[in-house]
Amino acid sequence: MLGKSPWKMAVGATAIALLAAGCSSGGSGGSDSADKTIVVGIGEPQHLIPSNTTESNGAEVLDALFYPLIKFDDKNEPVEVAAESITSDDNKVWTVKLKSGFTFSNGEPVVADNYIDAWNYGAYGPNGQNAAYFYERIEGYADLQSEDPDGDGPKEAPEPKAKTLTGLKKVDDNTFTVTLSAPFTGWKSVMGYTAFLPLPKAAFSAPGVIADGFEEKIVGNGPFKMKGAWQHDAQIQVEKVDDFKGDVPKVDGVTYKIYQDDQAQYADLVAGNLDVQTTIPIESLASAPSDLGDRFKKSPNSVFQFVGFPTFQKEFANADVRRAISMAINRQEITDQIFLGSQTPAAAFVSPVVAGYRPNSCGEYCTYNPTKAKQMYTAAGGPSEIKITYNADGGHKAWVDATCNQLKAALGVNCTGVGEPKFADLLTKVEKKEPVGLIRLGWIMDYPLMENYLGPLYSTTGSSNYYGYSNPAFDSLVKEGSEAPTTEEAIKKWQQAEDILAQDMPVIPLRFGQNVFGHSERVKNVNVDLFQKLDLYKIEMA
Repeated sequence: MLGKSPWKMAVGATAIALLAAGCSSGGSGGSDSADKTIVVGIGEPQHLIPSNTTESNGAEVLDALFYPLIKFDDKNEPVEVAAESITSDDNKVWTVKLKSGFTFSNGEPVVADNYIDAWNYGAYGPNGQNAAYFYERIEGYADLQSEDPDGDGPKEAPEPKAKTLTGLKKVDDNTFTVTLSAPFTGWKSVMGYTAFLPLPKAAFSAPGVIADGFEEKIVGNGPFKMKGAWQHDAQIQVEKVDDFKGDVPKVDGVTYKIYQDDQAQYADLVAGNLDVQTTIPIESLASAPSDLGDRFKKSPNSVFQFVGFPTFQKEFANADVRRAISMAINRQEITDQIFLGSQTPAAAFVSPVVAGYRPNSCGEYCTYNPTKAKQMYTAAGGPSEIKITYNADGGHKAWVDATCNQLKAALGVNCTGVGEPKFADLLTKVEKKEPVGLIRLGWIMDYPLMENYLGPLYSTTGSSNYYGYSNPAFDSLVKEGSEAPTTEEAIKKWQQAEDILAQDMPVIPLRFGQNVFGHSERVKNVNVDLFQKLDLYKIEMA
């Protein structure tokens, strides 16, 4: 999820606000309720339908509104939450039993059909869901996709062969089975991802059709419910669900303030108008310890920061051009001078938090060598101008400018950083293959497996492969790893796949992150997890 699921595509430092946190947006609720409502800063989500939410802002909100089948313990092992049990004898047919008594916030009971209907909607190709890739392992997925008959882009594609996954079967109201097209030892962990949340019957105006307006006031099965509608570019408010059957948060509600500028968000935090900023902007790292005192916090996360090459553009089609640009970047200098050591240089394509990580799997192409970089770049006929496009709502300008200065010095090129107002705008341009140059991206794991840093980002059909990379040998190794009978055997295959990335360099690994966050004096027990999300079940009023 770059982002928050992230947990998907990570926005980076998020942005900020238009309204003072202490101000109510109207509506009912006395002072007691207001006093137990916290204010959390985010950027504008791209989507809120779970199967379409692959960035961190949307995932942050969905974490309040939904209760997942599983979560992860301190050892990154999956633990049942909404599920009573998830079992398999062969890693291919999985039986999911739901805990009884749970309801959606509109009162509908949570039953097996809610998962089956939501996943079928997400997997159906014509619906164009960003997370559709995550259903690919389920039997029948291929029949839900439209085939372009002549392979030359959008014309009227034929209807898919089917509208529902043959691998999803209802056993009873509280039980369903998931049959995969091939065994996958990590499937239980995968079902902790945002795309595997349920949707109520109210989500659909007809079978497979999301009702108009549902996303604006989405209904989930979690501890909070929407209060009013999504106020785009302003805020999203949620309030506690009465008699919630699962773990109950200690706060009564959350106002997600949507910011376009992370420095404004930080100013609100320091002024006490914001309760949590999950990513302190890099411009404020030097002053944050004195500004916030013991409310300035750090914790591990799974963020991988990188820039992607639009490999479909001829300027970057030559792997030597990509390798040279990577070698021209002094990662250590930027992490020291811009991030003040709050991030670490990356010389691998997977995060240190997952099993199978190797510290220098990228090898020489992630090692700073400006002399060799210049020779290779010149010999490969690299472009005289380089553009790096980033989302301006994520606090990236300083390091992008520093990177451009390094590329200018090492390669003798003209390099410019271009800010798009919002991360959603950047993703939209990338999806349309508009000429944005190098793409600033980040990844937060969806589930704690090495495969999650490989398949979605670099597989030919990967959900977050925004750069058009395709290598059949890579695809094959990722698949072989996924189907291996043990985790140890899987890791060996995935490491071989990562070795291919180190040669092809479809992206440049830059940094591994950690959570650097802050909170107000109103709250305590503030934790930000490996997925860069606030733990809503631990935070409480001070």
